[in-house]
Amino acid sequence: MKNFIYPFLVISLIACAPSNSQEVSTEKPKDFNGYWYGGEAEITSYKLEQARYGEIHAGESVLVFVTEPFSKSKQVKLDNWRDESADNVSVMKLNMTKKFLTGIYPYSMMMSTFTPVSADQYPDPFKVTTSSQEWCGHTWMQMNLDEGGYRVRGFSYFESEGDVDLSIPNAILEDELWTRIRLNPSGLPVGEVNIFPSTFYLRLRHRAMEVKKANTKLMSVESSDYSKEAHQMYEIKYDDRTLSIYFESDFPYTILGWEETYMSGFGNPEVLTTKSKRINTIKSAYWGKNKNKDREIRKELGLGVD
Repeated sequence: MKNFIYPFLVISLIACAPSNSQEVSTEKPKDFNGYWYGGEAEITSYKLEQARYGEIHAGESVLVFVTEPFSKSKQVKLDNWRDESADNVSVMKLNMTKKFLTGIYPYSMMMSTFTPVSADQYPDPFKVTTSSQEWCGHTWMQMNLDEGGYRVRGFSYFESEGDVDLSIPNAILEDELWTRIRLNPSGLPVGEVNIFPSTFYLRLRHRAMEVKKANTKLMSVESSDYSKEAHQMYEIKYDDRTLSIYFESDFPYTILGWEETYMSGFGNPEVLTTKSKRINTIKSAYWGKNKNKDREIRKELGLGVD
């Protein structure tokens, strides 16, 4: 992450399926394998209030976390997950989606991050991809780990952004922090760090693809709008942007919600806060839930059927 028809169907059905291999650090909780290598993904739905064009727009967001076998050399999901070669690395994949309306037209955005489960052996995420579609057009961005940093390629319908192919020095990727929380929140970077901003943020704010100096902190929270029970919050600040991610203190460290504050709008921008609050969390082998009858599962998640 194909005889004529049948192999294609088989590959389609297993394309999103998680790995059964268990490349897990000894530092992981004892129930880590059972939760993340049980043949299901974790799907969490969120009510979204997205800042765009100087206003807040209602929408929905989904975080899908799942472990997968990943090719270290090709930086794609392995078709043969039983492959035991050294090229097979177990990763935590996050697919993060946002859907919201701005006036008459919709936005559909998706970011995927591929972070090795064994951080002691592979400390950096292998890859990040992001796409955005709306009625003006669509954009695509991909980051691949290489020697000394990341190769970044971007494609846009905006003249000023155009087609980009550049290299950035190795830094913490803001997009990897979501998977780091799920794998080992105590290992999150704190203090002043070099960070490559959220690819969603770069798209919505039309910012340059460059590393920033950021201040980060991890703290306990007794109660918040995201939970009345004690939990944790991880905060990142750089430029005019602040991101706060709220998550459960205990394994599996489920993400409860988040807030992003930055300038939004053109001409006379305002400081607005995007908010996303959890609706529900389920475990599911969703790649096999592709029949009309399976739409009922979306109701369990509180998501629309369109």
